[in-house]
Amino acid sequence: MADPVLSIQNLHKSFGALKATDGVSIDLHPGEIHALIGPNGAGKSTLIHQICGTVKPDSGTITLAGREIGRLPVAERARLGLGRTFQISSLAGEFSALRNVMLAVQAGQGSSFAFFKPVMRDRSLTDAAMDRLERVGLAARANVTASELSHGEKRQLEIAIALALDVKAFLLDEPMAGMGPEGSKVLTGFLDSLRQEAPILLVEHDMDAVFALADRISVLVYGRVIATGTVNEIRNDPAVRQAYLGDHA
Repeated sequence: MADPVLSIQNLHKSFGALKATDGVSIDLHPGEIHALIGPNGAGKSTLIHQICGTVKPDSGTITLAGREIGRLPVAERARLGLGRTFQISSLAGEFSALRNVMLAVQAGQGSSFAFFKPVMRDRSLTDAAMDRLERVGLAARANVTASELSHGEKRQLEIAIALALDVKAFLLDEPMAGMGPEGSKVLTGFLDSLRQEAPILLVEHDMDAVFALADRISVLVYGRVIATGTVNEIRNDPAVRQAYLGDHA
């Protein structure tokens, strides 16, 4: 098997006496969707924030494409290819979808955010941004402001922005949150194709989506990974059924 693109090894994080992350090890391989599931309070958010860089781990390593990133700032991790989306969008809502992606292209080129120059006439930026929008199926919505996009379209736009930064691994935090059944179905199909761009670490409560998408699943309970395996292995694991899946299995 190829070396993992993203590797989290023996990660620990405590808040006082609370062990929020207790020796977690997870890896993500090329072309894979690896889902992270667990009950509320299991420590998923703390783990995600450590991978992204907004929370500093007490110990352990986080490696992206062979480089240790566990002590790097958030922006540097993004520059090195960690693409992330969250439940709460960080898009520039007043800008068009195209302009949002163009700003990411600028950042990827090492340019400053030139808000006051005529960037919309810069073909190197517009062409690169349109390419990313086409790859996520948003080309027809390029001139729509981000605030007017649907929930699912905002997730797609965030992914287009990550693609503009030459993403090596996606970290998707509850992309289905707030979506109805039809929207979830559409986004599931999109994510299934996205793995060809870069592997995905998927944090999600929608178990239908998880079971449809995941090559492997890791189950986090009280800060520890209690099981990692295929969909069938996780469905049939007695400890997982007791701790989390219940009727979902």
